[in-house]
Amino acid sequence: MQSGNTETQYVVCISNKDYPASLEIRKIYQTVPDSDAVKHRMIRVIDESGEDYLYPSNYFVLIELPKAVAEAFSLAS
Repeated sequence: MQSGNTETQYVVCISNKDYPASLEIRKIYQTVPDSDAVKHRMIRVIDESGEDYLYPSNYFVLIELPKAVAEAFSLAS
């Protein structure tokens, strides 16, 4: 799902199996670059708690946001 990219990316949640309190399906989440996580098919996401945690990468789909939307997201965090 995600490359070893070191820049902030955004993903949409498509599954929250085992994590219903932490992830909302169809919600956009900000990722935190973590090359070690990628090696294990995991992704580091800032979840509902406001903290970053590892989740299976197949729970998310990488999306590209328009520049103005990405800027708004980064200002809010």
